[in-house]
Amino acid sequence: MIRKLKSGEYRLYARKVDPKTGRRRNLGTFKTRAAAEKHEREVQFFKRRGG
Repeated sequence: MIRKLKSGEYRLYARKVDPKTGRRRNLGTFKTRAAAEKHEREVQFFKRRGG
């Protein structure tokens, strides 16, 4: 899940809410939306690969 910040950057959040904090985990901040989307695909790939 990608959100635009007030600073104009984009932040990638986990899809599920973290039960410990009650919020989504921050998976990185990126200058462009394309960079955030690319990283989201990489995250999903590794989640399925189990590595």
